[in-house]
Amino acid sequence: MVWSELPDLVRVLAALAFIVALMGGFAFILKKLGLADVPSTTPTKNRRLKVVESLALDRTRRLVILQRDEKQHLVILSANGETIVESDFDPVEDNDKNN
Repeated sequence: MVWSELPDLVRVLAALAFIVALMGGFAFILKKLGLADVPSTTPTKNRRLKVVESLALDRTRRLVILQRDEKQHLVILSANGETIVESDFDPVEDNDKNN
């Protein structure tokens, strides 16, 4: 059976299914690469919590510095849970801003 012989409705549905599958695959790849960041709906000036820095250790673990108010926490996140490496330390000032 040739593609042009199919009824128009079947061709449209097949094209729609292909596009949806393509978008889902693209979203899956972005999530696996860690690029799918969902923005928060909380206004920026009212936030007390933020991710200061993040570093992928391997495929399953990520090292993250979280800041709450004026204190920072170093945490390893993995599929099995989280591990607090260091807690309640003061933020380090960036020397590049002062020069």
